[in-house]
Amino acid sequence: MSLQVTVDFLGRLKANNDREWLQENKLLYDDARGAFEQFIAMLIPLVREIDPDVDVMIPKECIFRIFRDVRFSRDKSPYKTNFGAFIAKGGRKSPYAGYYLHIEPEASFVGGGVYMPESHYLKAIRNGIFENAEEYRTIIQREDFRRYFGGLFGEKLKTAPKGFPRDFPDIDLLKNKHYAVTHRVDDDFWTSEGMTENLKTIFSTLYEFNRFLNNAISSAELK
Repeated sequence: MSLQVTVDFLGRLKANNDREWLQENKLLYDDARGAFEQFIAMLIPLVREIDPDVDVMIPKECIFRIFRDVRFSRDKSPYKTNFGAFIAKGGRKSPYAGYYLHIEPEASFVGGGVYMPESHYLKAIRNGIFENAEEYRTIIQREDFRRYFGGLFGEKLKTAPKGFPRDFPDIDLLKNKHYAVTHRVDDDFWTSEGMTENLKTIFSTLYEFNRFLNNAISSAELK
């Protein structure tokens, strides 16, 4: 399945990010959104094969809105210039680790994990790593994991997080603010013949990482 219509629309939206333009080109938006929804509908069962804890069934549980919240932003552009979907237990607003894809001309990526976890979930993840550091390090240092994702995404604390001993040998593993990973892809990835199989391979590589995080998050949910 090709997402050319989606990529083309987002490129035009990036150059014309205003309500009047979108109203005049609503049919283009509908076609682009429709193609993306069809693709996510096809992808959900593949992700559920990889991760049986994923319980979403339909695209609307996973796809993010295109409208931006501009209340506290200097940038008053009304629309995101990407389509994104998060396939995870509980859907796009879930605290659980999942599988994410982001289509944006010249800035596309796929990945997953947990981005901006709430403080009690972040503490639970850190506790999980603290108690099982060797298992966690083995997961993130696997050759295939490093090939696709490199290191973890985002900023790290400069010192040990509160409540954890500074002399813990693996303290560097606890300093992440996000436990998420990304893999950049070119625009032609979304129109390539092997796109679906490539995504399945990437998400399969992510499974053990997500499973570890979700075991930790579940402990916080039970408290």
